[in-house]
Amino acid sequence: MKGRTVALDHLNGRAAAALIVDGVLDDFLIDPAPGEPVPGSIYQAICDRAIKGQGGVIMRLPEGPGFLRHDKNLRPGQRILAQVTGFAEPGKAIPVTQKIVFKSRYVIVTPDAPGINVSRRIRNEVEVIRLLEALDADAITKIGFGIIVRSQAEGIDQIEISQDADVTLATANAVMSETGNDIKLLASGSNAHQLGWREWAAPQQVFKEDGSFEDLGVLEMITQLHDPQVMLGRGASIYIEPTRALVAVDVNTGSDTSPAAGIKSNLACAKELPRQLRLRGLGGQITIDLAPMPKKDRHQFENALRSALKADPIETALVGWTPLGHFELQRKRERLPIAESLPI
Repeated sequence: MKGRTVALDHLNGRAAAALIVDGVLDDFLIDPAPGEPVPGSIYQAICDRAIKGQGGVIMRLPEGPGFLRHDKNLRPGQRILAQVTGFAEPGKAIPVTQKIVFKSRYVIVTPDAPGINVSRRIRNEVEVIRLLEALDADAITKIGFGIIVRSQAEGIDQIEISQDADVTLATANAVMSETGNDIKLLASGSNAHQLGWREWAAPQQVFKEDGSFEDLGVLEMITQLHDPQVMLGRGASIYIEPTRALVAVDVNTGSDTSPAAGIKSNLACAKELPRQLRLRGLGGQITIDLAPMPKKDRHQFENALRSALKADPIETALVGWTPLGHFELQRKRERLPIAESLPI
């Protein structure tokens, strides 16, 4: 099956979406269990207390405590708007931010950052001008919000972009104008079907009916994500094993004992790892125990990993090498681990 295919279905009563590229599962989304805060949700929250050692503030949310980093100007009892940025680790508060954004398929509205801009990924000056002309600049300026045209808008009809922008601006204006002192949900984050439609641009086909996962072999692909071993070809493999503190990745060359086996296996790991972390919903600290290779080849590995991460939508920082020769990443926790969202 060639091309990009989006499959929309339900698993365990929850909306789920799969992106299949040339017959391979490239991304997977599933709604959290009922009662779990959805990333992107916006709340009217109340400041509770400062956590001095961690440089943040505990917030009161309807679903439990939230944690807001790096804000020293808030006082206990103060009402603020807070947006969920990811899933909470077990036993920890829900991560939130005061930097509210409203993201749709073609635009991002930034209430606290006025201005009209186009994604830097769009470099054609004629296209940039065309996209800017699709927006009602006077209306945006009057509201006082900022707006960014996303890269997905490239080549899209101006009327469709304009309608998308108008709806998103109206939603943002309604939420940001909310008053009152109650702790409450103001806007829910997108579900798996909405996210798939919003983030996976230009699919070749879209299967909307339930049962598409079974027809396309998605269920079998998801089952494979519970296996810690991922084959890389030519006998090489990686083992991806989450622990409470970090995610450990071990690179193995298999039966190949040639001098070049180490760098070949490590480069294969660099190419495949972002997809595996994305599909498995893994974030936080990632520590890679690479196959033996000369230090002169480390730069080549870093470049390969950096290149692979460019296509990954989840924010990931390359931390660097440890004294023992491991390589570390820090990845945003935007998704629930597959072991939690779909346990065997």
